[in-house]
Amino acid sequence: MLDDKGYFYIIDAILAVMLLLVVFLVVNAVISIPSPDYSYDSRDITKTQDTMEILSGKVNFTDQTFLSKISGILKDNENSKESIREVSKLCKDELGSFNIENYRFSENNVLKGKVLASSGDYSKASDISVATRNYGDYSYSLSTWQ
Repeated sequence: MLDDKGYFYIIDAILAVMLLLVVFLVVNAVISIPSPDYSYDSRDITKTQDTMEILSGKVNFTDQTFLSKISGILKDNENSKESIREVSKLCKDELGSFNIENYRFSENNVLKGKVLASSGDYSKASDISVATRNYGDYSYSLSTWQ
């Protein structure tokens, strides 16, 4: 008779371990479900940041960055209308080579928010991604959207 009670204790212990395992797996599954509050599409953010990084970077020490080039043009000509037109043309050409459909490139510090190049309708823009880089006294912002 003592042996019959031993089987019940073993079965009871196995059921308790199985129950703990199931509870652990359920808790683990609930924790690993992604929360919609923290998920967003970061593809556009990185695209904008990468584009500004390309504009502000150089290949080697003897190269001049795009931002230093346009800043030099503006500074040398004392931000004249002609230099702004020249820089705007350079910006349109450069940003056009990146195949960005909707963008706005502006200088925010010296020129007080002057838009140097744009494509698309900014007034209807949603999900705007912005990247800003500084060069000297100039602060450039690139905004992209869908």
